[in-house]
Amino acid sequence: MSWHRGLLGDGERIAWPRVLFVSLVLTVGLALGVVATTSSAGFGPYNPAWDGSSELRAGAETDPAVEAHHVGETAEYEELPPEETVAFVVAPDEPYKGEDAERLRAFVADGGTLVVFENFDEAGNALLAEVGADARVDGQLLRDEQHHFRGPAMPVATEVADHRLTTGVEQLTLNYGTAVDPGGDDGNWTGANASDVEAGTDTDAAAVLVATSDFAYLGPEEDDLDQQDDLRSYPVATVEAVDDGRVVVVGDPSVTVNAMLAEPDNEAFVRGLYGDADHVVFDHSHADELPPLMTGILAVRGSPVLQLLVGTFGVGLVAGLSRGRMRSISGALRARLPVARRSRPRPQRDAHDTSGDVGALGFDADDDDRTAGGPGLSDAERAEFLRRRHPDWDDARIRRVITALNTTSMQGDDDK
Repeated sequence: MSWHRGLLGDGERIAWPRVLFVSLVLTVGLALGVVATTSSAGFGPYNPAWDGSSELRAGAETDPAVEAHHVGETAEYEELPPEETVAFVVAPDEPYKGEDAERLRAFVADGGTLVVFENFDEAGNALLAEVGADARVDGQLLRDEQHHFRGPAMPVATEVADHRLTTGVEQLTLNYGTAVDPGGDDGNWTGANASDVEAGTDTDAAAVLVATSDFAYLGPEEDDLDQQDDLRSYPVATVEAVDDGRVVVVGDPSVTVNAMLAEPDNEAFVRGLYGDADHVVFDHSHADELPPLMTGILAVRGSPVLQLLVGTFGVGLVAGLSRGRMRSISGALRARLPVARRSRPRPQRDAHDTSGDVGALGFDADDDDRTAGGPGLSDAERAEFLRRRHPDWDDARIRRVITALNTTSMQGDDDK
């Protein structure tokens, strides 16, 4: 009988209440598994929906050239080599303050690369100020009536600077993004020279990596083109040197989400930001929490002590299950196989002693079965049975055994 027939019925009929119960258990287990391993948070690395960034996370985790990290506490930055690390902060929900801001500032100052993706909220600009960057996101909706994807609010930025961070990039496709003000005193959105920034020269503005066409404009969503008189090219991505590190600002966090990552050339641009690094960090310390199961897995991954405890528990669990399994198998074998008689030393007996011959037959005289010792058999039938079973016995021995059997049978009748 197959396992599922034994589980769901008796082999002949299906026990429908049991089927419904098992189905309910499996459904609930699957639902709990999905809840424990996925998230619905916007831009979340474990959100597989259109507004999550699970594809970006998966790409980084499977890239053999880089090691991906998920930072839930800014203290974890202190364990990473800054000069070999790129950190992504995507649309933080809360501003970085106190020790959190100091740790990010130290990370950049010591040579780390911080990439901030932000469009409308102030938390991103607050972080840029904390780490000493000049660039700021404008916060107004950026539109382009001439070069766009599915509408003016999804502009295609076609002006790409010659920089190693933009290798293989010819455009960016935005989705409700904003412009990035590179800073500086002139206020003309041009920014510093990219080669100066790359050389680490102290500048008062960021360099523009990617900008829109000359037909873009900023303003509230309800405004239309007729109300705009300032059409121009606006930066949407900048880079600048800050102490020994650098800060990259992108005016649209949606370039990281699953629905937009595959649009030209978002994936090439985002992956190029950590292409030369050994470590890439997904900082969710100031965003929605990760799914509970993934939080536990990441905690174990980052703690040798927890790894030892979990490993010890796992070995003990496997050993216990294996022992129980072996006992079950042993019990099943005992239930199915005939019981073997244990051999015992047999004392020397007289040549006319037939007790050993009766025991050698493998039955008792009281057994109610059709054997030589069973009731209702004549001496001739018993003799025929013994000759078939023991062809090596002579007639004298067979007669002695039959006599012993008759004697034992009569003793049994007297006891009754």
